[in-house]
Amino acid sequence: MKIYFHPISLEHRTPSGHPECADRISRLEGYLKNRPIGAELEWRLPAPATVEDIARVHDLDYIHHIRDVCQGLKGDSSQLLDGGDTWAVRSSYSAALVAAGAGLEAVDQVMGNGDNQTFVMMRPPGHHARKASAMGFCLFGNVAVAAAYAREKHGVRRILVLDWDVHHGNGTQELFYGDSGVFFCSLHQSPHWPFSGDSGETGEGDGKDYTLNVPLPSGTRIGRYEELFYKIIRPRVEAFQPELILISAGFDAHLEDPLGGIQLETQDFGTLTRMVRDWAETYSEGRVVSFLEGGYNLMAMPQSVERHLLALNE
Repeated sequence: MKIYFHPISLEHRTPSGHPECADRISRLEGYLKNRPIGAELEWRLPAPATVEDIARVHDLDYIHHIRDVCQGLKGDSSQLLDGGDTWAVRSSYSAALVAAGAGLEAVDQVMGNGDNQTFVMMRPPGHHARKASAMGFCLFGNVAVAAAYAREKHGVRRILVLDWDVHHGNGTQELFYGDSGVFFCSLHQSPHWPFSGDSGETGEGDGKDYTLNVPLPSGTRIGRYEELFYKIIRPRVEAFQPELILISAGFDAHLEDPLGGIQLETQDFGTLTRMVRDWAETYSEGRVVSFLEGGYNLMAMPQSVERHLLALNE
């Protein structure tokens, strides 16, 4: 199984104490390489996406804005990109291009004759990035960029994006809200930041009914997830019959994560993954690309990722 990782992810620095920190990736890398699964992982060094790749989903002026902000920063200085907590340093633009580029290479891998399951272990994450603004620690929508690339480069007509991060994937939803070729499904804590993802948000125009939001109360456990996967989500996936599945794999729904209130345990991420793997085997020739999103407990997140990868690699 191939993992796409580049050390430039560690150069995207956030202020001291920020939950989305470089330690997330360095701890995860060290953990996986020292576990039995490490012998089954092939580490790939991805190249950056091009501006044209990013511009399939983001406004060109916004892309240039991020570039100019980052290139204008000196030394260890940083700048807030939004009204919340999304920061940039000089290396952030380059890191964001490589984070998106990793997804493109992973798509090429699963659409070719190689591994059918891959994992993109990069930061900054992406699922909150909007068409023309940074948000929620995210600069570019890595999953969205990969979906648009899969359609243009590989002719994929139906793509499922499944987002189980504890926070609603508002950016991905926005980018495909009017698009019938991408079925976006998000399970997330509600009410919770970013305070979107109501069940009534189902798409618009050609994309009507191609967005499925499943808001969950704080305290939700794996049994409820399984029930929803089988009774609500699976029939929609069966009707859609995706040719490619992309996972926004956040691990902040873990009961020990500091940024959420969902009560999933470490092994539960393997359970979720097996259900998605079954869908992929049925509808998309096993093709799954998983992208690291959230997960801010530096012990629980690596262990949860391991369960996720073991289930993908079964």
